Amino acid sequence: MKKIRVLAVIPARYASTRLPGKPLSLIGDKTMIQWVYENVKKCELIDKVVVATDDIRIYNHVKHFGAEVMMTSKKHRSGSDRVAEVAKKIYSDIIVNVQADEPLISKNVLYKTIMECIKNKKVGVVTPICRVEYYSELFDPNFVKVVVDKNFFALYFSRSVIPFVRDSFCFQQQNFVIKDNEIIEKISFYRHIGVYVFRRNFLFKFLSLPQGKLERVEKLEQLRILEHGYKIKTVLVDESPINVDTEEDLKKVREIIKKRYESSRSKKYKNW
Repeated sequence: MKKIRVLAVIPARYASTRLPGKPLSLIGDKTMIQWVYENVKKCELIDKVVVATDDIRIYNHVKHFGAEVMMTSKKHRSGSDRVAEVAKKIYSDIIVNVQADEPLISKNVLYKTIMECIKNKKVGVVTPICRVEYYSELFDPNFVKVVVDKNFFALYFSRSVIPFVRDSFCFQQQNFVIKDNEIIEKISFYRHIGVYVFRRNFLFKFLSLPQGKLERVEKLEQLRILEHGYKIKTVLVDESPINVDTEEDLKKVREIIKKRYESSRSKKYKNW
């Protein structure tokens, strides 16, 4: 049986509008891009990991901590375009696009998503989702929400709250009152995680499609796939990693990493 080759590419740009230089932000004793790279490297299904950037500062830093990095064009409109430039030069059957603002991404999330793509040969792209944990996430545009059909194919992605619970969000009826925490418990809200697993041919097919109105309005490139009539398979995972879009997100991730470090040190001392 032919071995399926899996390439992971982490597109990283310096010029983020909300958080400039984001990939080089320090989290504990490592930069964000190093956390992402090392976490992706742990997944045993992935044969090769490459950081793709158009910035010499990121390029030099990634070289410094010993990872593979490739300079790509400054003209790319999206992370997937940057991923495709690398994929053209390095052959693989499956290409994993891991966004550079996912420092908490785990090998388990990657493994489950890649395996779905390997097993289900009819799908062109697979992406992980998780349950929304907190009511505040529903109305935060930095958390991308998704609704799915009964087979967990994506119906729509949005920065707005979807589905919209009319009887709760608009008004309260005497016989139907849902408290904030009860909404999360009773209704399945899902959040997107910044990973895409593409079959090679479908990645290039996707990027050949023109941008649609939905992608331009929501600023979500995955909507191009849905708008042109193709499907996105989602995989529900138990973890809910925080992607870093703002300074507040960065503080939260730093605190999580700090607690993990302190916990591991505590366990180490107990074993002495």
